[in-house]
Amino acid sequence: MSPAAVDVIIAKREGRTLTTAEIDWFLSAYDRGEVAEEQMSALLMAVFFRGLDGAELRAWTARMIASGERLDLSGLSRPTVDKHSTGGVGDKISLILAPLVAACGAAVPQLSGRGLGHTGGTLDKLESIPGWRAQLTNDEVRHQLETVGAVVCAAGAGLAPIDRKLYALRDVTGTVESIPLISSSIMSKKIAEGTGALVLDVKVGRGAFMTDYARARELAATMVALGRDHGVRTIAQLTNMDTPLGVAVGNALEVIESVDVLRGGGPADVRELTVALARLMLEATGIDDDPAARLDDGSAYAAYRAMIAAQGGDPDAELHPAAQCTEVLAERAGVVTSVDARAVGVAAWRLGAGRARKEDAVSAGAGVRCLVRPGDVVAAGQPLVVLYADDAAHLGEGRTTIAGAVTLGDEAVTPAPLLYERLE
Repeated sequence: MSPAAVDVIIAKREGRTLTTAEIDWFLSAYDRGEVAEEQMSALLMAVFFRGLDGAELRAWTARMIASGERLDLSGLSRPTVDKHSTGGVGDKISLILAPLVAACGAAVPQLSGRGLGHTGGTLDKLESIPGWRAQLTNDEVRHQLETVGAVVCAAGAGLAPIDRKLYALRDVTGTVESIPLISSSIMSKKIAEGTGALVLDVKVGRGAFMTDYARARELAATMVALGRDHGVRTIAQLTNMDTPLGVAVGNALEVIESVDVLRGGGPADVRELTVALARLMLEATGIDDDPAARLDDGSAYAAYRAMIAAQGGDPDAELHPAAQCTEVLAERAGVVTSVDARAVGVAAWRLGAGRARKEDAVSAGAGVRCLVRPGDVVAAGQPLVVLYADDAAHLGEGRTTIAGAVTLGDEAVTPAPLLYERLE
C-alpha cells in the first residue's frame, strides 16, 4: 500500500485537478505493482464521479500509451487510416471496410477484438473461416499492410498493456461507463498502433453500449479531441443502433453477408454505412476515390480475398449456418414498428454466437437472420426471424430470448436514419 497514492485518491475524490506528474506517477506505480489494486479501484471510482478534464485525460492517455510499444508504420508507401466501432449488433462493417479502403489506396491496420455479451466481435467472425489466424507479429502486420493494404488482427500484447489491467479492474468495480475511462482505453490502443488517421463509428440506440444520444455524442467528441491532441486526425460518425445492421447476426452468417456486400450486393444499410465510413477514411488520408465503385467493380472483393489468404484463411471455403434452425412467425398481420437490436443480439449470444466470459468458446454457425425491418408490412404467419444453433438446447434458449424482439403495429412508420451526426 502506498501512502502517496492516498493523497492522489483524496485529491480526485475532492474534485481537484490532478497534475500530469501525479497521473504519471500513479499509473506507473500501479503498473509496477507498487500501488495496490484497491487503491487503483478507489481512484477509478473517484474518476467515475469527478471525471477528468482535458489536460488530465491527455496525461492519462499518454501514460497508457507509454506503458508499452508503439507500432511504427511510417515506412509504408500508403497513408494509414483505421476505423473503430463502439460495438453493435450485426456490425460486420470492418470485414468489408478494411479491404474496401485498401482497394482505394490506403493502408488499414484494423486491430480488432472479440465479442462479449450481446455485441459481436470481428475476430470471432473471421475465425469462422478455416485456417484464418488473428495473431500476427508487428513485422507481419507491416508486411501485409505494404503488400495487401489491409490487415484485421488482434492487438498485440505490447500495445498499451496497462489498459488490460485497468479494463479488468473497471469491469469488477462498476466503473466501465465512465466516458474519460472509455475514451482513454480505446484511444490509447488506436494511437499506439501507429495509424495516421482514425474514423470512429460511435453507435447509439438500444443495441449500443451508449443508448443515450447526448452521452454518445460526448464520448465521440472526447475521443476526437484525444486523437487530435496526440497527432492523429480523428473523425467520428454517430450511427443508429436501434435496429440490427443488415440481415445476419452471428459469426459465419455475418462473413457470408459481408462477402455479398464486397461483391456488389448485400443489404442496403450495410452498404450505406460501409461507403459512408470509407469516404470519411479516404477524406482523412487525402485519397480521391469512390468506394462505391470499388465495391461494384470487384476490386474490394479481390483485396478481401488477398487479406484472408495472407492470414492463412481459405477465401473459397464455404461457410454454413448451424445445423438446427427454426423460424419465428408473425402472430398477426401488421406493420413492423421496431426490431430491437439488443434483444436480437442477446438471442444470438444465447444461441451460441456470443460469450458471457472472455474465455468462453463461440459457435461459428449460430446466430439470427432478421427477415424484416421497421416499415415492412407482414402477413399473419410470415417468418420474421430465423434462428440457428448447434443443438436443441441452445435453439430453445434463443427462441425464448427473442420473443417480442419484433414489434408489430397497424400504422405506417418512417424508419429512423442510419447516419446521424459527424464530429471532428
